[in-house]
Amino acid sequence: MTDSIITILDGGMGGEIQRRMPVAAHELWSATALLEAPQLVVDLHAEFIDAGATVITTNTYSTVPSYLAKGGIADRFEELTTLAAGLARQAADTRPGGNDPVLVAGSLPPLSESYRVDLVPLPEEAAPIYRRMVLAMLQDVDLFLCETMSCAREARQAAEQALAHGGGKPVYVSWTLHETPGQGLRSGETVAEALAALDGLDVAAFLFNCTHPEAIEVGIEELAALTDKPVGCYPNRLNRVPEEWTLDNEQIIGLRGDLSVDLYVTSILRSIDCGATIVGGCCGIGPAYIRALSESVRAA
Repeated sequence: MTDSIITILDGGMGGEIQRRMPVAAHELWSATALLEAPQLVVDLHAEFIDAGATVITTNTYSTVPSYLAKGGIADRFEELTTLAAGLARQAADTRPGGNDPVLVAGSLPPLSESYRVDLVPLPEEAAPIYRRMVLAMLQDVDLFLCETMSCAREARQAAEQALAHGGGKPVYVSWTLHETPGQGLRSGETVAEALAALDGLDVAAFLFNCTHPEAIEVGIEELAALTDKPVGCYPNRLNRVPEEWTLDNEQIIGLRGDLSVDLYVTSILRSIDCGATIVGGCCGIGPAYIRALSESVRAA
């Protein structure tokens, strides 16, 4: 295993909210907790911190206008984005004991649907939304995480706004990969093409997320050979996502029954061997997974 210091991210906040608050599986998704149970958000952040995470991600994946419009509250996206960042900051700052600081990553997600390259908005539509999200979180986050980016254009749109308006705070970019190992991004672009599309932007780290670990292992090996910047990953535990999937069409994806805690940890350790230094989990990866990962990394 690498001798580099390994940063442990948290797991999938949205999935944990749904598990404890089933109504959040519809319409407003994880933003439901911000409206109806904000303490749950703080408590979940705290659980991931207790499990060993030293970076927690804001519950802003569904505070974008397109999701909030399903409840008729698209105009509240800045308010709820600010609230989510504040809740994460509260959890980070009130953690019990420990010497390591807990950082808060401000999530900048897809503005329409995850995995849907065909629904990525034009730059002139995306830029003002990302800019306003960055400014809404700026006071409470330590870095910005452009996550689940399905194509090069989507990643650049988010990263440009975070770098321009994020007060000099680090910006990470995380792409989602095609589930077939070695096939590049969901868009069909190669990892090299996605990286090249960010030329000229001072991105601090490059990651892959919300993809099966099998595809991520291959992607990390390729990515680590292309950059000297830190690389990382946080895979999901979802079944394969159907084509044309959206949150609205109520297709139940479900969780893989074959990805146990041990297999997840083993996969992450292989990614670390390939160069990953920032690791965690996405959809379906709960505190138990992060605890096992943290313990394994500390023991290595």
